[in-house]
Amino acid sequence: MQELTIPLNPASSVPLYEQIYRFIISEIHEGRLSEGARLPSKRALCVHLGVSLSTVETAYGLLLAEGYITSRPRSGFFVAASGLPKALHRTPPPPTPALPDAAPRFDTSTAAVDTSAFPYATWAKIFKQVLYDRPDLLNRGDPQGDPELRNALSSFLYQYRGVRCRPEQLIIGAGMEHLFEIILRLTPEGTAAALEDPGYAAPYRVLSQYRRPVRLIPVDQSGMDVSLLRQSDASIAYVTPSHQFPTGALMPVSRRMHLLQWAAEKPDRFIIEDDYDSEFRYSSRPIPALQGISGADHVVYTGTFSRTIAPSIRVAYMVLPESLLPAYRTQYAHAASPVSRFEQQTLAQFIQGGFYARHLRRVGNLYRARCAALSRALEDIGNVRVHANDAGLHFLISHDILSEADMLARAADCGVRLTGLSAYCRASCPAPSTAVIGFAGLKDEEIPELAGLLARAWRV
Repeated sequence: MQELTIPLNPASSVPLYEQIYRFIISEIHEGRLSEGARLPSKRALCVHLGVSLSTVETAYGLLLAEGYITSRPRSGFFVAASGLPKALHRTPPPPTPALPDAAPRFDTSTAAVDTSAFPYATWAKIFKQVLYDRPDLLNRGDPQGDPELRNALSSFLYQYRGVRCRPEQLIIGAGMEHLFEIILRLTPEGTAAALEDPGYAAPYRVLSQYRRPVRLIPVDQSGMDVSLLRQSDASIAYVTPSHQFPTGALMPVSRRMHLLQWAAEKPDRFIIEDDYDSEFRYSSRPIPALQGISGADHVVYTGTFSRTIAPSIRVAYMVLPESLLPAYRTQYAHAASPVSRFEQQTLAQFIQGGFYARHLRRVGNLYRARCAALSRALEDIGNVRVHANDAGLHFLISHDILSEADMLARAADCGVRLTGLSAYCRASCPAPSTAVIGFAGLKDEEIPELAGLLARAWRV
């Protein structure tokens, strides 16, 4: 051993020689200095620790006297090979847990996307140009996000989602959970929040971390049941109205108006509209955002690029109502945006140059075809029904005979990982014998094999 770094405290009432002595004994008992391990020479240790030679000699002398170490002529000092009471030896650590079973042949996660569709060439060209031409981006930027990105987003959201906002209302964040935390900080502590049931797990997790009361509101074929929302004491309602997660329900205009009316009845009520994968509709025109409806002054609109570009693009955004902007600026005036400014500027040019709209059309056609192909293949399996497959990047599949548990277990045995609808339910009863299938991460050529595996697994 060349060195032995010991944390010494000269201000302590314990002498330095005793601190060295105690440290070495502790290391021996803990097994970090094993039997036979060579210690540094007295002179080397005093130089390394910046103490006198007599300090080290005293410590080593005590260790020798008590049998913790031995001295060998012309060789040095070593941890004693034996003689320590067995009770002082450290119990061997438990064996390292075995690695989990190998990944399944198919993982139908709802979070996956087709990475082969990523616009590598265009993104790399823009990023390289930004990197070399904008050294000023190494400095801190606007807490709300770079103005160029907020300007581009404001225009894009109006054209494609009917969102009405000024760039000053947009906040750029590192993921939806980060933005949700900001919203909670802008509302009074103790404010109850209503969540869809079944629904997305992340908001529930954040609310639990902030110890906010949660009110679970059942979802029907039209989304969150507003009549039940009214019976609760919630002042915040988190909804996915354009494509409810995970049921795929579309909230019709009448339900949307009732929801907006609920919010407008009190000044401290707000709707959080998560528009997470609304860009993908396969059997109808795009549904305008709830925020764009006249009078939607109580809607916090949120979206992300994780579904449309890639999950690792940790850029999300929200549009704050005018009434929440003063509170945001008071709390976050001196904050820094958590998103790299180089990434923000790349994304801004990607949108402004029309590349993002072109990318959406391309991946939209890709996912539409994949959704249709997988739906047809699964519908050919006996006793199987596919539903909610007209939008988004996942749909539901039900079995007329098998239970949900049997569906998932048999699929897993064949190398297919599925998630049951019940996994997204907390108080409500899920539709029986139903699983959620994400298809964006699958390859087209994998669909026949996947369907064949499930056909064999679910044969009754």
